[in-house]
Amino acid sequence: MDDGESVYRGLSLWHGTVADDLTPRSPLPGDTAVDVAVVGGGLTGLWTAYYLLQRDPGLRIAVLEKHIAGFGASGRNGGWCSALFPASTTALVREHGRDATLAMRRAMVDTVDEVGRVAAAEGIDCDFVKGGTLSLARSEVQLSAARAEVVTARAYGVDDLRLVQTAVAGALGGAVDPACARLHPAKLVRGLARVVEARGARIFEGTEVLGWEPHRVLTARGTVTADHVVIATEGYGATIPQTRRDVLPLYSLMIATEPLTDAAWRSIGIEHGQTFTDYRHLLVYGQRTADNRFAFGGRGARYHWGSRIRAEYDRAPRVFEHLRASLVDLFPEAAGARVTHRWGGPLGVPRDWHASVHHDRATGIARAGGYVGDGLSTTNLAGRTLADLITGASSTLTALPWVGHRSPRWEREPLRFVGANLGLAAMAVADAEEAVTGRPSLAARVMAPLTGH
Repeated sequence: MDDGESVYRGLSLWHGTVADDLTPRSPLPGDTAVDVAVVGGGLTGLWTAYYLLQRDPGLRIAVLEKHIAGFGASGRNGGWCSALFPASTTALVREHGRDATLAMRRAMVDTVDEVGRVAAAEGIDCDFVKGGTLSLARSEVQLSAARAEVVTARAYGVDDLRLVQTAVAGALGGAVDPACARLHPAKLVRGLARVVEARGARIFEGTEVLGWEPHRVLTARGTVTADHVVIATEGYGATIPQTRRDVLPLYSLMIATEPLTDAAWRSIGIEHGQTFTDYRHLLVYGQRTADNRFAFGGRGARYHWGSRIRAEYDRAPRVFEHLRASLVDLFPEAAGARVTHRWGGPLGVPRDWHASVHHDRATGIARAGGYVGDGLSTTNLAGRTLADLITGASSTLTALPWVGHRSPRWEREPLRFVGANLGLAAMAVADAEEAVTGRPSLAARVMAPLTGH
């Protein structure tokens, strides 16, 4: 097995089970001129290339990727293709007004189906099943939170959230959001890379981008001149001087178990295609994979000084133990299941937890990101929106309120380090507070404006 192939196989469950050869494509051969240069071979960049080529098949597009397509969050995430947007509906209304917010919510709900439609049309077998998200309420405080969420959703009339009784042991009830599909993220991103390549885009892997300027991208292997430059680096933007303080790389980690029997899953109460979470403040998320595993993740890994991103941060034994304990607490049937995979990686977090899309026609520089872990579908909406902006089309997408949104920059160290890690600690405190008091957490209420709520 090629050394590069072996290294990338170990990134995650998803990389380990995708059928692709993960040997890197050839790097940029030297100075090149194209119509559109895309920095980053994840879903934002690949969706942008896909929709640009739909609009104009003759475009010369180069995708520049330091590692391999799908190396980052696009290939390692929890596999939720959901209508979630990092800023809450209430926060969006405060900033943009009701009508703009409802347009944004409708676009997000529609995007879930768009991902499924394209996957089917292009023959990308990514285990896409639209089974919805089950959010479990495991205490009276959490049940009250579920009720409040449903009331809010009904008030806006876009999201079809509903309260349910559930067969999951220990749950008092929960809420189901039908606007979510379970999928295999590496199969999606790797399949999309093959599709855009077949349509004429060139993907240069093993090509580190050093920076950019109007109409030019500077790499370790040459300069790419382009009419338009698309910055699609998400959390890895923190490693590039130009965007170092625009995004905070917050680590999210995951585990996966060996496959369970169908009988075990019937007892657990999670259907194929269904994703799940609960109403705790320190987020957890999971899915039943197509091959009957638990894929389960959550926050809790600390932020590293100076927004450093290192391979060793992808694996934190303390967090993995916490995830294992949380999974068994939620589903005791998982206690005997062997954990076969452990992995993680950085998410991109803007200062106000508000994703955005930009295009400056004068400089040719476009960018999208800040998904805070809700990017599996949001990247598709970003790609369609950027394709419209770059080609000069005026559409309902280019009028959405995230277009042109400017997030504040993150503070300099040590304030960034202290604030980010205090925020994580506060969410753990909030969960403990609710367990002790049986009342909604004051700590969570204080933190809400800082986390997009």
